[in-house]
Formats: sequence, C-alpha cells, structure tokens
Amino acid sequence: MNWKNLQPWASHVHPGTWSGALIILAFFVLAGLLLSHLLRQGIRVVVARDHDNRLDRMSVAFLSKVASAFVWILILMLYAHMIPALDRLATALLASVSVASVVFGLAAQSTLSNFVAGFSLIFYRPFRLGDKLQISAPTGVETGTVEDVSLGYTVLKTYDNRRVIISNASISNTTMVNLSAREARTMAVVPISIGYDVDIDAARAIILEVAAGLPEIEEVVGCPVTNLGASSVDFSLRVWCADSGVAAGVRNALLEAVKKRFDAAGIEIPYAYQNVQITKLPEEFSKAERANTE
Repeated sequence: MNWKNLQPWASHVHPGTWSGALIILAFFVLAGLLLSHLLRQGIRVVVARDHDNRLDRMSVAFLSKVASAFVWILILMLYAHMIPALDRLATALLASVSVASVVFGLAAQSTLSNFVAGFSLIFYRPFRLGDKLQISAPTGVETGTVEDVSLGYTVLKTYDNRRVIISNASISNTTMVNLSAREARTMAVVPISIGYDVDIDAARAIILEVAAGLPEIEEVVGCPVTNLGASSVDFSLRVWCADSGVAAGVRNALLEAVKKRFDAAGIEIPYAYQNVQITKLPEEFSKAERANTE
C-alpha cells in the first residue's frame, strides 16, 4: 500500500472538510477519554500506595476533578487550533475578548465563586473527607459526614442517609462545627421537665437510672435543674456518646424510656395550661342557673 492508495482516504480526514472535522473530533474525544481514564487510574494507584495517609483524600479528589477538566479544555483548544474554520473564528473573537470575558464573568459569577471557594477549602482545609460537620441549612441544623467536594458543591451524608448539598461559596462563608476536628466523642444534652408537685430527687434518680441502663452511653455527666419554668421544673441530662450519630439516637431513646418510667411511677410531665377564674356571671346566665336549681 503506497501513498497513492492512501491519498483518497487522507482527503476525507482533511480538517478543511466537514467529514474531516468530524473524524478528527472523534479522535480527539477518544484521546480525551483515554487521558482522563489514565489520569484517574494513576491517582487511584497513588492513593492505594499511600498506606501512611500522608495524602489528603479531599485534596486529591478535588484536584483530580480539576485535572480532568483541564485535560478536556486542552483537547478543545487543540481541536479548535487544527480546524481552520474554528481557528479563524477564534482569531476574530480575540478582538472582542475583553467584552466577552466581562459578560462571561458576570453570567458565571456564582459558578466561578464556587470554583474558587473549592480551592480555598482545599488550601485552608477546615475539614476533610469523612469529617462530621454541623451546619445550618434551610431544614435547620444538619449534622453529616463530608462525602464529596466537587468543583462547585460539597455533599454531606446525614446519619439517616440523606444528602445535604451545599455550594462551596456558601460553606466557605458560613460558620460550621467540625465534630471530628479533635475527637468523635460527643455530649448529648437531653432536656426533661417535671411538674412542681413532683419530688425532684426521685425524678432525677429515675432519669439517671434510665441513662445508666443504655449501652450506647459511655458516661453519664449529670442531671442538674436548669430552669424553673412557668409550669415545669426543667432538668438537663448530659451524657457522653461515641459520636454525633450515636448521640442523636440516644436522645430519642432516652426521651421514650424516661416517659415510660415516669408513667409507671406516676410522675407528671407537665404541659401548658391555663386556669380561668370567673368573678361575675352575666345576669341572664344567673337567672337561668337559679331557675334550674329551683
């Protein structure tokens, strides 16, 4: 097979024709997929050989996404440079690149801020993959494990397997509690109320007995009276648990167990109520009441 035999085929791959541009595009797409795959495999090998955990898993995952995006941008630039039509179009657009960059920057302001915030999370490292965070969300205070940090968003997995997705810019500008920064041990604080007619010492003894009987509790700190409310005496039971997920379950178990023991012991858990005192009845009602009694 000589050049004359290959010449008809080479004419179809010429970048100046539509068929050639499409064929070259297919080659570039395959090259991009191959490079991305090799990049991911190389990162997996490096992480697998890091037995001493010297590499930050969150940084590696984030930078691998950035590298993959850079590979595709490079592929796109090389392809545009090879195709004459696209190359001329890019040259023509260079004259208005300043205006285009301003428009693009305004249109993608939130996206770019999330991207830059991702780098700040990697640089300052307020948390890592696997850390437990407590953060404010539209549903209230959420506690979850950092599952992923992408180019734009951070994903938290809660103890009930929900996913809380927060933009990197938002999580960089908010106050969070890193429950894994020092140690996973977490204190559960459980408020419990009794009526004013109940013996405080007897109620506290029942609460402490219930807490001591739960295997999930590592240590019972105490159960002091914290408030004398309008209709109740308020305790604050404080116990140590292995982590925040266990603490959330312990709180629910304690409330249920204490309610059952209080019911068995005849101890009242008060609820808000009002006493209405009538000092004077309407005259019509008084006449009707007297007529009924007669």
